[in-house]
Amino acid sequence: MMQRLFTLAALAGLFVAVSPSRAADTDLLDSLKKATVELKSAGPLTFGPQGILFIGDPKAATIYAVDTGDRPKTSDSKDRPSVEGIDAKIASLLGSEANQITIKDLAVNPLSKTTYLSVARGRGAKATPVIVTLTRTGKLGELSLKDVKSASATVPSAREKSRQEAIAHLGYVGGRIIVAGMSNEDFASTLRAIPFPFDKTDKGTSVKIFHGAHGRFETNSPVRVFAAYKIGDEDTLLAAYQCTPLVKIPVSQLKAGEKITGTTIAELGNRNSPLSMIVYKKDGKDYVLMANSSRGLMKIKLEGVDKIEGISEPVKGGKTAGLTYEKLPNKGVLKLDAFGKKHAVLLVRTDDKVNLETVELP
Repeated sequence: MMQRLFTLAALAGLFVAVSPSRAADTDLLDSLKKATVELKSAGPLTFGPQGILFIGDPKAATIYAVDTGDRPKTSDSKDRPSVEGIDAKIASLLGSEANQITIKDLAVNPLSKTTYLSVARGRGAKATPVIVTLTRTGKLGELSLKDVKSASATVPSAREKSRQEAIAHLGYVGGRIIVAGMSNEDFASTLRAIPFPFDKTDKGTSVKIFHGAHGRFETNSPVRVFAAYKIGDEDTLLAAYQCTPLVKIPVSQLKAGEKITGTTIAELGNRNSPLSMIVYKKDGKDYVLMANSSRGLMKIKLEGVDKIEGISEPVKGGKTAGLTYEKLPNKGVLKLDAFGKKHAVLLVRTDDKVNLETVELP
């Protein structure tokens, strides 16, 4: 599948307090100290350099960095994972039943191509968070969080009414962890840029967007998923919102306490929720691959994204505008991530089970 470039979830406050060169000049593993990570909830996942896994714990409003130790000397295997009924197999591994397992997210380690899954075992407030691993040959295991090299950062002013929205999506960009979520501020949609190694966090950057399907500017609509993409030499976030505007936001604008306006570059249809997205290259052209709740997989062309004018007029009746997309036949895709440059891993729900598939990028 495609490399998990970086996913947007609730456009919200972002924090940038240190030069990205700090991370580049440091062995990131040196910043991690041995400790037991005690997750309160299972949330978004993303990978940084050196096999470091970042885990979002929305209930605790905390981001954890964990050294997986998953750094193989060679990675020339052509094996690609495919597991039918992975929910039942994870349940068996954890001593549970398939209907008691919820897979919250997945991320592929770009070094080893091992897939990591964020799992809730059980239902409601008593659900136990677990990180499950799946090798490229299909072997399942559990990532131990006891006495691991790790670090943590707390997200300030995180939304309290709906903790799951406190940390909606994570991505690693230029030495910073980008966190999309909802805050308790008047401009609730927030993006945070937290320097890594972790130092401190602040209230982040509040983001306003024009939502064409609703015909108005909004500050309380959450970024669901995002991906990082370079426009020229500038790191940019492509953020997908509920119902389904796609917005571009230069990372350089993510400054503590600022209120910014994103540029809406596409309206992809109403009554729809973005679930997962990556950026990839195919035949010399760049695309977004996005999983959605109502429209299957979308292949969105990024040609002209640098020049496109922002949508600023209503887009009614479920119509689309801006960047164009192709609807692919894949149905039931819940999550996806890049698996090298030519493939992607998909988590797919069928009528009675959840499967994990590896497919060629379209």
